[in-house]
Amino acid sequence: MAVSNLPQNLDWLYRGISEIFPDRSDSDDPNENLALLLAKINRPLRVKLGIDPTGSEIHLGHSIPFRKLRAFQDAGHTAVVIIGDFTAQIGDPTGKSEVRRQLTLEQVRENAKDYLDQLRPVLDFATPGRLEIHYNSEWLSKLDLKQIQELLATMTVGQMLAKEGFAERFEQENPIYLHEFLYPLMQGYDSVMVDADIELGGTDQKFNIAVGRDLQRHFGKKPQFGMLLPILLGTDGVQKMSKSLNNYVGLREDALSMYSKLEKTPDDLVKDYFELLTNLPLDRLPENPRDRQKLLALEIVSQFHGREAAIAAQKTAEEIVMKKSTASAQSVPEYSLSGVKFPAKLFYLLGASGLCSSSSEGRKQIQGGAVRLDGDRVSDVDLTFDSPEQLNGKVLQVGKKKFIRLVK
Repeated sequence: MAVSNLPQNLDWLYRGISEIFPDRSDSDDPNENLALLLAKINRPLRVKLGIDPTGSEIHLGHSIPFRKLRAFQDAGHTAVVIIGDFTAQIGDPTGKSEVRRQLTLEQVRENAKDYLDQLRPVLDFATPGRLEIHYNSEWLSKLDLKQIQELLATMTVGQMLAKEGFAERFEQENPIYLHEFLYPLMQGYDSVMVDADIELGGTDQKFNIAVGRDLQRHFGKKPQFGMLLPILLGTDGVQKMSKSLNNYVGLREDALSMYSKLEKTPDDLVKDYFELLTNLPLDRLPENPRDRQKLLALEIVSQFHGREAAIAAQKTAEEIVMKKSTASAQSVPEYSLSGVKFPAKLFYLLGASGLCSSSSEGRKQIQGGAVRLDGDRVSDVDLTFDSPEQLNGKVLQVGKKKFIRLVK
């Protein structure tokens, strides 16, 4: 798309944004006013997003900056994805109370391959000129001691300790290792090397993005704009989405698992999820809260599995609910918990109920992601219940066709 033909309506730009900096809307300087820059620029902007693949699974929270990156692609600009194969070996100290475990280059690159595979439904990989993918080891591994010294000389220890995570660790007398000071400088140096006009990141990345602006200035380049996006709350509606908190929706979960989780999104989060995870107009959403939840689930599942699979998942989820609510339903057999000694682990119940051939098989099914309880996938192999009341009336499922209803 030619830049001269870019859409003038900038609603897509500001949707779901927490902060843009600098953002002087009264300024006539395009270096301080992003909307003015977009109106006057005669070339595609280079929009940077860096990721450190320290794990192998991406959830919906991770997808938010990539969705914004896709919006820039669709408006004719260039997405510049930086795979932090070098910086991930250091580990971003942001939000951490202790030093991160360092990964090998092989681990990082294998994780990066998984990341990119999961992002194919989100980013435009096909249109020429819309996507660049770089590994920052291309330039960071070639820095010599003199160049590293130059980077270190651009910041003081006081400035580093002003960074939230460092400040907390310093006050609590937790160790801060010197190599951790390199992380924001190297992430910032990425912006220098790819000539970033804009850098995207979560609200916790403001310090690192600001360092990129400082380094671009130091090396005689125009400083980038920072665009911060909110941190997504998880399906519990309380804490940020996280695999470790089991309140996440993974991008490669099957359609039924995704739908079952999303149709239970807390009412006070539904609008945020629509804004951050879909392109649907927010002023045209259904009035009924239950209808909004169903539409949200259908829309997001469609993005990753297609409309047909999403509709099938919705139908299956409704059938499960109907079977649970109909006492006479014979297609979901009941299993009495009266003979079970509590506390009881779920993998034991899988074997005892006959859903699995044994408790050990139950563990394997949980590890493989095949077990759901009331539609929610179970990931904790050692999930334990203290009393039958916690399970009464719930549907335990293995795979797509094996169900039982647990009763006291």
